[in-house]
Order: sequence, then C-alpha cells, then structure tokens
Amino acid sequence: MNTASREACVIGAGLAGAGVANALVRRGWRVSLLGAAPRLADGASGLPVGMLSPHVTRSPTPMSRLTALGVACTRQALERLVPVGAGWTPVEVDNRGHDPGRHAAALVRPAALVQAWVDEAQNTGRLALHLGSPVAGVARDDGLWRLLAADGTEIARAGTVVLAAALGSRALAEGLGLALPLHPVQGQLSFGPLQGPALAERPQRDDGVYVPEYRDAGLAPHWPEAVWAIGSTYRRGATDTAITQDAHRDNLARLRALSATAADAMEAALARSQVLGWAGVRCASLDRLPLIGAAPDPAGLGTKPPAQPALVDLPRLPGLYLCCAFGSRGLALAALAGEALAAAIDGEAMPLAPALRDAVDPARFAWRAARRGRS
Repeated sequence: MNTASREACVIGAGLAGAGVANALVRRGWRVSLLGAAPRLADGASGLPVGMLSPHVTRSPTPMSRLTALGVACTRQALERLVPVGAGWTPVEVDNRGHDPGRHAAALVRPAALVQAWVDEAQNTGRLALHLGSPVAGVARDDGLWRLLAADGTEIARAGTVVLAAALGSRALAEGLGLALPLHPVQGQLSFGPLQGPALAERPQRDDGVYVPEYRDAGLAPHWPEAVWAIGSTYRRGATDTAITQDAHRDNLARLRALSATAADAMEAALARSQVLGWAGVRCASLDRLPLIGAAPDPAGLGTKPPAQPALVDLPRLPGLYLCCAFGSRGLALAALAGEALAAAIDGEAMPLAPALRDAVDPARFAWRAARRGRS
C-alpha cells in the first residue's frame, strides 16, 4: 500500500482507466483520471454497441476463465449504475461454431459504463477528471512519478500511477526503458438505422456478431437511436480509423454466414450508401492476455537472474502499474481488472487464482525471457 499518500493518477479515460479509477475511489483513494482526448471513451471504448459475453473455448484457458469472472463483474456494474435501455440491454445470443446454443448476454454501449463509473467517482469528491490532457512521458523524481506533456512541462505527480491508455501505454513504458509486446488491432463495425422490424429474433454469433436490433437514446446525436450492426473486422498492425468499403464487405461476408436475409438487406443498404461505420484500434499483447499488475523494473531485470526465477520475485517499479491489452474483450475484462488492480495497489492479493494472476502479470514476458536465458 502507498502509505505516504493514497493519491493516484490513472492515464487513460476508456473502459480500463475508468474501471481502475472507480475501484480506487470506492476504496477511499483520491484519483486524477487523465484522458488525451477531449471526451471520455474516445478510443476503442467508443464502440456504438458491443456484446458482453464470455470467451468460450473447448477446454478452459486463462482467457475463458478471466472472461467468465469478468462478465459477471461487468454485469453487476451495469445493473448497479446504468439503467436498462440507456446504455445496455440484456439479451440472449444464438451461438454457432464450437459452442452452439442459446446463451445469456448483453448488448452494451461501452461509453455509458465509462460515464457511469466516472460520475459515481466524481460524486464522492475524490475524482478529478482531466480530459484533453495527453501524457507524453512519465519520470521518477524524489519518490514520485511526474506526468509530463510533450513540451516537458509537468501535468501532475503522484506516488501511484496506472498506465491504462491502451496502445499509448507502450510508448510511456518505452520511455522508462520497459519494452512491452503490445500491438494494435484495428476493427471496423458496420451498422445502420433500423428500418422496419428486426431481421432476426435475437443476436447471432460465429465469426463476428450480428445485432439485429439495438435501441439506445444515448447513441444520438451522432447515430440513430435504433440500429442493426455486424462486426467486427481484425486488421492486425493497423493504427488508422478510416471507414472503408472493403471492411464493410468483410462484415457483409460475416453476416451472410449468419443470416442471408439480413445480408441481402445490408447489401442493398450499401448500394444506397446507407451503411454507417465505426473503427477503433484495440491493444493486444503478444499472448493475447491483458496486462494487469505492477510494472517490472527494466534496470533490475538486467541483473543476472537466479537459476529458477520466480515471477513474483521479479523487481518492480515502485508505484507504477499497468492495466491494458484487453484486445476485443474490454467489456468482459474492465470491471474485473479494475477491482483486481485496485486490490493490488491497496496491498491486498488480487481476487484471482494464482495461475490467473501469473497469466496477467505484466512481468511475465521478462520472466519468460529470464528463464530462457538460464536454460
């Protein structure tokens, strides 16, 4: 626990950052939440509608176990903070592929949850929100972390800092000599105004998710209040957010495998230029698992490791934490990650099984490299 001061800075104002900030505030911390953009959830968390559901695999994996826990945690947050119909709607989804059948899920506008977390935290008087405040660097000075603007001026300082800026966390870590294997994955959602009745009874999922109907007044004024949607694409390594016809066509192919009727309607809407698009850049790690925990110390990692280095024993940068690399699972992971990281920052054990704690530990890549170096 930071015994000198229970004050923290969280960099990133999307699902990850808002989730951590809210969890810390509810534990009594004073938090400054900094976002580079002029509004909340301006990056990948700005998706018009996403599906909250676990990542199901034929046999348990760290991701399937994490999302099973995380979906329940996010659902609790939604039920507590966001009215149904004003940011989320419980649904059932028809799964295809290796997990066929009808399953409980929810359609969620992620920005609604981000806003609700921030509103709750601000109502305590312990959250200061700073939007339009891009952090270009982080430096250690006299036991505190200084958050720096591009011109080197100090934006804020605190003993505890959380890097929750998705792909932006990589550059901040690199400035400290810490290389993180984080990569961009661009995705485009295709959607449009719902005209007439929905073309399927419930959402359909296989290679992509078809949402036949989502109603949410919070989508306005930028988008219609009632939409259909299909997505999304996966362009690994891409960092642009341009809406392309090629991506619409990729989504059309996904839709045709799920509903020929809906695909015909989308194709006709494309011909009339009535299909809208949204694109965002997700952040994914080398092993596709999130980074949740204390940042490793690159200087300490340069020393000769023991014959069998233990992950928990790797040196850490004091007061610096990571919460990023959610990939396309931000809705399923953000609430769980926020609670787990807040517990760790408060000096408690993360509420995760030891194997899952190791699976998301930001030092795992350095640990594997150290073990390879001794083999």
